[in-house]
Amino acid sequence: MTDTRPQARERTSTDDPFRVERLASALGALVTGVDLAAGVDDGVLARLQGLFLEHQVLCLRGQQAMSPRQQLQFAARWGEVSVHPYVPSIEGHPGVMKIHDPTPVTQRWHADTTHAPRPPALTLLLARVIPPLGGDTMWADAYGAYEQLSPGLRATLDTLRAVHRGTELAGAAGLDRDAVTTTHPVVRTHPDTGRKALFVNGDYTSHFEGWTTEESAPLLAYLYAQVARPELVYRHRWQVGDLVIWDNRCTQHAVVGDTGGAERVLHRVTIAGDRPY
Repeated sequence: MTDTRPQARERTSTDDPFRVERLASALGALVTGVDLAAGVDDGVLARLQGLFLEHQVLCLRGQQAMSPRQQLQFAARWGEVSVHPYVPSIEGHPGVMKIHDPTPVTQRWHADTTHAPRPPALTLLLARVIPPLGGDTMWADAYGAYEQLSPGLRATLDTLRAVHRGTELAGAAGLDRDAVTTTHPVVRTHPDTGRKALFVNGDYTSHFEGWTTEESAPLLAYLYAQVARPELVYRHRWQVGDLVIWDNRCTQHAVVGDTGGAERVLHRVTIAGDRPY
């Protein structure tokens, strides 16, 4: 596939502070010259949404002045804010989750909340406190992971569905297993771009529908390894005030758990998606 994306930086004029810089060959772009706390008009929002579909992961740098209320207001311009079914929001701001120390769940490659019938379409994560070293987040291109498979394997995967289940946190919150279990296609079609992406992950996918867990394990392990290939990955070193927006439908992410116990606080808002197809 020919890559027609800009290779370095974009500017519309010498007076326009809005700048875009690609961060990796597979996905990811840095946006500067935008002050979300001051508000953005519909034209800037449309530019951001176009870049989002193009690059899959956007980092809007320098947004530390945003309050939780402002983060929610900006997020709501992208769609319906989704409240997590079993992880609490921060007090007074339903829909804003506090993300802190890396855990085994966050350190595995995954897309968010895929056990839900309508997993989030996208996530907005704002860095509040960042350790001096460590705690990077990596994103992987699930489009590329699918497109680079052999035609035969793609044809097989196109016919399969997989069972997704909530993590152990769901049980700790008292939710019934059936309430956090659903099935999705193994390959989903992005509703805006029409491209296909792998949609199985190590946190939530249990097995292929109609297969046993044991039968499913080797092929799932192979697919997880394709997502994590270095050439498909962008690794983000956080700065306070980074607002990273990523497409949950065509990426996966994992945290690097090397903070050494130093404080790490980020605020997450997710936007509801549609049923994968």
